[in-house]
Amino acid sequence: MNIRLMAAAMLASVAISAVSANATDLEVTHWWTSGGEAAAVKVLADQYNALGNNKWVDGAIAGAGSTATPLIVTRILGGNPMGATQLNTGRDAEELVKAGLMTDLTELAEKEHWKDIIRPAKLLDACTYQGHIYCIPVNIHSWQWMWVNRHVFEDNGMKVPANWDEFAAEAPKLKDKGIVPLATGAPWQVDGIRSVMQVGIGGKDLYLAINQKKSDEAVRSADNRKVWTAFGQAREMVDDSYSGRDWNMATNMVIEGKAAGQIMGDWAQGEFGVAKKVAGKDYDCLPGLGFHALLDTGGDSFYFPKNSNPDISKAQLELASMLLSKETQVKFNLAKGSLPVRGDVDLTAANACMKKGLEILATPENVLPGATQLLTPDTIGQLQDLSLQFFSSKMSVDDAIDKQAAIIKQAQ
Repeated sequence: MNIRLMAAAMLASVAISAVSANATDLEVTHWWTSGGEAAAVKVLADQYNALGNNKWVDGAIAGAGSTATPLIVTRILGGNPMGATQLNTGRDAEELVKAGLMTDLTELAEKEHWKDIIRPAKLLDACTYQGHIYCIPVNIHSWQWMWVNRHVFEDNGMKVPANWDEFAAEAPKLKDKGIVPLATGAPWQVDGIRSVMQVGIGGKDLYLAINQKKSDEAVRSADNRKVWTAFGQAREMVDDSYSGRDWNMATNMVIEGKAAGQIMGDWAQGEFGVAKKVAGKDYDCLPGLGFHALLDTGGDSFYFPKNSNPDISKAQLELASMLLSKETQVKFNLAKGSLPVRGDVDLTAANACMKKGLEILATPENVLPGATQLLTPDTIGQLQDLSLQFFSSKMSVDDAIDKQAAIIKQAQ
């Protein structure tokens, strides 16, 4: 499929049809459908509607980004674009931008000084193509977190763990009491555990040596053996029904005390918020598994597909401006469990976990490139398959390391 040729033909003939009778209503597509995510979307919709000029028309797509992104792209290519759409911060829309199907936001970005207020700078870099800006990052997400239910430990006479080793030491006692030590679910969640351990157990230097430098020596090092050993501990902590479980269902197990902890990105905090749980009182968060306080930075951005209706174009820019306003950044990210992209907002209302994240983010050396920035989708897929094979079998640490070494060698 030649996207650019298709784009040229479509842009000459296609106009957006209004979602309702009001031409400035904007259909906004996204895949935020869990309880915490829905609360965060409502913040954006309410903020936009309060401007009084246009209306947010919600276009939620059930499923994760891997399900929603192809549907979003197909609609745009098919000549039925939405007014705005969420996509992961990164290269999800690169071909659409190259094809001329996305609105150029550079003029607005320069007027509002996005380069001066968005941090880290690489978030805006991910929205930039040939010097022009085509999307707006709205948050910073990181995988590098573990969540534990304080009451599970306190009510059973155990110390609330401050790191993975302390958590693992209590796991047998938790199992004896009928509590699942570690909640998890579908394959991507299992590989998430391994990748968090790569940073939290192995540290920054090991993570970069393996994923960036593709070092065989690093893969076979004693530090990496510790990572796989910890991953082996994790596979003994899950319940028999974990396969296929949605991530938010695993989070709810922790919230309800059916499980003691979960290794999951900071979006999980939105579920704790909806359940009215208080950080530091009802639950704790352990960045870097309590050992290495590091964050990898990803997140969400909004793109605005081109259209031929000037009223829609005006409404798109109004939404883009609102998404980066100080008030929206605070309210949205408090609900989402993510960190704001602006470094100049008042976050006195931030909870204990968000403050931990902001403190880490304040030191650039603590911020890592995400795996998607260092490894190809094929390599990431192979590592996910290996993680699942290891987790669902009795594969030895030695065999796992050999297989990881072969994958990393091929990735060079």
